[in-house]
Amino acid sequence: MCGTCGTADALLLVHEAGEAADELLGPLAPKAVTKALDLGSPRGFDRAVALLAARLRRAVGTADVDAVRAAVGVLDVDWARTTAAQRRQLVSESLVAARRATAIIPARIQVPFGEAAEEVVAATRTHARRSQGLAIAADLNALDRRVVRHIVGSQGNFVRDEYGRRLNRFGEEARRTVSQGLERGLGRDDLAAELERAARAALIERQPFYWEVVASSFVGQGRSFAQMSSYAEAGIERYVIEAVLDERTTNICRLLDGKTFSVGDALQRFERLERAEQPEDIKQLLPWVRETLDPNTGNPVLWVDGGQGRTTIAEVTRSAFGTRDDRGEFRTLASDALMRDLGVSFPPFHGLCRSTTLAVL
Repeated sequence: MCGTCGTADALLLVHEAGEAADELLGPLAPKAVTKALDLGSPRGFDRAVALLAARLRRAVGTADVDAVRAAVGVLDVDWARTTAAQRRQLVSESLVAARRATAIIPARIQVPFGEAAEEVVAATRTHARRSQGLAIAADLNALDRRVVRHIVGSQGNFVRDEYGRRLNRFGEEARRTVSQGLERGLGRDDLAAELERAARAALIERQPFYWEVVASSFVGQGRSFAQMSSYAEAGIERYVIEAVLDERTTNICRLLDGKTFSVGDALQRFERLERAEQPEDIKQLLPWVRETLDPNTGNPVLWVDGGQGRTTIAEVTRSAFGTRDDRGEFRTLASDALMRDLGVSFPPFHGLCRSTTLAVL
């Protein structure tokens, strides 16, 4: 069961609407977006994600397509006349050409990330003051600025690493395609066509909603960290998880809905995240929750890998996925303290997660 597929379909519609709005607004779009940003409602959150995903796509432009063209250009040779060593060298050269085309992506996304980070933190702070009644200043504080720096830098690193993985996958597939194609007696044109399909699959088509997932993680983390900053400034010691209980809500968000955690603990984890330099280290500190079926019971189980191996959080004894206003039923296998220690105590808990937090007054 895919807990995010329905979300992806809905986000596609929102994304298309956002694209149309951006085209109409033209140069006025950034100011209009900032004014309209509302992270206190599910619809506002979805809109913020869709608009950021659209910005990122525009910033990246045709870099993916250029990478495919560059890689395939190197690989368009008469493979039957090459040696094994030459074939390895050609694949390596194609990866260098593709990397050259995608190397601009991390730099291009810094501007939309930076603008969005300021908007997300500011909107979160405004919502905390107006809707939750927290006695905090209107302007961003020092911790808010640290939040902005962290989410911009860490998300940029995640994107860079993702493109590195895509290129590595393409290199493996290209070597396999050439080897098997020669065994099948394919000619130059047929092999070139298969290599282009492999390049497109690895670099463009593998994750059609990639930028929505990136944008959702970015907005979700920015909102959560900014909320913790606001809670700390207001002297709030605890917060409660609030899930959006509709047809798209995943089992992990239904499980965590209503659970309370410590603001101080969350801020300590943020400080550890700030010191983490590699994406893999950040994943271990703030892992997403996975869901698989237990082969013995047939029930879904929720688990995380925080770097010490797989830890099962709960078994879903009655799933409410696809329904509204129903948490479902669970056999909880991890205490709240263990979930906190695992890094499962504030959103996002998975890709395209819409859960938020509220101050316990």
